[in-house]
Amino acid sequence: MSALDTTILLDQRRLLMVGGKGGVGKTTTAAALALAAAERGRRVLLVSTDPAHSLSDAFDREIGDRETALAPNLFGLEIDPDHEVDAHLDTVRARMARFAAPDQRPELERQLRLSRQSPGAQEAALLERITTLMDQDDRYDLMVFDTAPTGHTLRLLSLPEVMAAWTEGLLRQNRRSEELGKVLSHLTPGRDVDSLTDEPEQRELADLDDRARGLAAPLLERQRRFHRARRRLQDATHSAFLFVLTPEKLPILETERAVASLADAGIPVAGAIVNRVLPDEAEGAFFRARREREQRHLADIETRLGALPRHHLPLLADDIQGLAALEAFAARLL
Repeated sequence: MSALDTTILLDQRRLLMVGGKGGVGKTTTAAALALAAAERGRRVLLVSTDPAHSLSDAFDREIGDRETALAPNLFGLEIDPDHEVDAHLDTVRARMARFAAPDQRPELERQLRLSRQSPGAQEAALLERITTLMDQDDRYDLMVFDTAPTGHTLRLLSLPEVMAAWTEGLLRQNRRSEELGKVLSHLTPGRDVDSLTDEPEQRELADLDDRARGLAAPLLERQRRFHRARRRLQDATHSAFLFVLTPEKLPILETERAVASLADAGIPVAGAIVNRVLPDEAEGAFFRARREREQRHLADIETRLGALPRHHLPLLADDIQGLAALEAFAARLL
């Protein structure tokens, strides 16, 4: 097993994504890493995209959907997915209302109500907020994202492509309009799946009238912003993705699948934190049996994730809550 050097990630990267199956200690790890980076002199924003929002619990204080000072150089933010969906659809509603004829507005409202409840609505709104934050990375030396459980995160990272099709879906009911038809042709030239995954070009909008150009320009900018975020995630000198798992069957299998999926997307994985490994001093028949099973799982991790640098953390006797406990946990991570 190659050792994971977390100090390099904290000192040299601008973006750190911490992911894993729910309940493995992902939030605690993300919080401790962010606190360690802040103590090393970097200005850090710690962002939770997990609807469960355990950051407030980890720091034993209210954080919420605003940038909140948690310690010197460290600020926290818990993104509220429901609020993001509402804000995102309000923006779409205001923009679309400028271009929809009066008889089209009831249908627009119906489509937006359906979008509010549709699968992926939260992920789409979260991506909007996350990519906006990533575009503001000059405000911080490091952003640490405590991501939602693994499957949610993988959907989130795939949305730059999906959002092109989603945008067209919002406009589909207006295809009777020649001007909006031109907008669609600019947003998704060729109307085939491959064109949706290509990065939007700096296309000439001069052939559109003012009404259509006003709709096309912000949508094209959104697509460009999504692709800028993807490029950042694919740049191993800028970003790192860390997985947290425990030596148990389900977290191992889920992490293996996630690492493979990220590799397919061209997103580098910097390493893994294997959390809650039984300490050597644990005694008794129960712990001997647990340790024997754990050794089999650790061997399985070596087989499945052997190429990833890893760091093992022991199972601790108490909960980790508050700055002092997080600082002690961070010392183990470093």
